[in-house]
Amino acid sequence: MPHTETPGTEGTPATRLRWWTELPLILLVYACYSAGRLLVRGDVTDAVNHGLAILRIEQALYLNAEYPLNRLFTREPWLGIPADFWYASLHYLVTPALLVWLFRSRAVRFRAARTWLMTSTFIGLIGFTLLPTCPPRLLDASHGFVDTMAQYSSYGWWAGEASAPRGLGGLTNQYAAMPSLHVGWALWCGVILWRHGGTRLARIAGVIYPLVTVVVVMGTANHYFLDAVAGAAVMGAGLLLTPVVLRTTDRVKALVPPRFAPAPVTSSASGSPIVSDGCQTSAGEQFPGQRQQQLEPRLASGTGPGDSPPARGEDAETAAAPAR
Repeated sequence: MPHTETPGTEGTPATRLRWWTELPLILLVYACYSAGRLLVRGDVTDAVNHGLAILRIEQALYLNAEYPLNRLFTREPWLGIPADFWYASLHYLVTPALLVWLFRSRAVRFRAARTWLMTSTFIGLIGFTLLPTCPPRLLDASHGFVDTMAQYSSYGWWAGEASAPRGLGGLTNQYAAMPSLHVGWALWCGVILWRHGGTRLARIAGVIYPLVTVVVVMGTANHYFLDAVAGAAVMGAGLLLTPVVLRTTDRVKALVPPRFAPAPVTSSASGSPIVSDGCQTSAGEQFPGQRQQQLEPRLASGTGPGDSPPARGEDAETAAAPAR
């Protein structure tokens, strides 16, 4: 392309990508992400202390927009219910849909975009491990936050335990609030739509989707504002590391011998490159087809196969003169 691409978002695949290799890879990364969130629960007391520390920092910086948004979503069901559906579903629908779209129509860009998303997700998993954080909705009621997903649970498939379906809340880590990968993945989707959507509508959606997601995660009391900032920072770090990850992957692939190597072309013992494998014709020898083509005019002129062709001009007169 004539313009310079953002590092890490472009890349020509060394080999042709196949869906039956990409899909298991993506599912494996997502399984690791989900398992990591589940296994790395941390201590509840530490998670609550981290959440309160974030809240105090935001209050000191006048960044605590979570409380007014949460009160608004709690009072107005026409805002709270769609926000709950947004939080519970689009995170798991829009991102895979864009991955499939990139794979089918923007294959040259898919590998770098996929690597960016996966690298950032693993960085986020490190954040869950090192800093378990209690979301606002799980703080003591004295802090004034209301779990809107519990309040409006009769309208959806979720209960009072995050966005998991009813009865499956124990299969998720509710203290994995820092960083917010809901915001991080939404930012990834926004960048992909902005750069590769190709239409004004796609660019508008690329701006609106991450911004609305930031409002939703705070209004539903699932994340602090600083969680959203950390989610964006994680995506930035993943973008910077993507070229390194791609080069490392290519080097590892180069060290692995190909599964099916083409058979080497063998030649004669003398190493002759001639197609006839060393069988050459002499200088005066002709191929059978050439001999047949020259034999026909000789027979027509009365000349035998062993006779010399008739001479022309002076040579012919000399040949016609009787020998003396």
